[in-house]
Amino acid sequence: MTAKPPTIATPTAGPDDPPKLLLTPRRAAEALSVCEKTLYNLTRRGELPAVKIGRAVRYALSDLQAFIDGRKGGA
Repeated sequence: MTAKPPTIATPTAGPDDPPKLLLTPRRAAEALSVCEKTLYNLTRRGELPAVKIGRAVRYALSDLQAFIDGRKGGA
């Protein structure tokens, strides 16, 4: 039996709320199980894209999943 790869869960929303596509740095760091400083360093080095809306920085769920997928391999 092949194990299903883990995915990042979409933050919970109400039944009438659209799914959240962007996460705050705090939520993105929690999703990756890293501290915010590590998240910012990954972004600064160009390893993890960020979305800027005005002065706010957000992280797309699809980018977090792609980052995880790119890191998979034998340890």
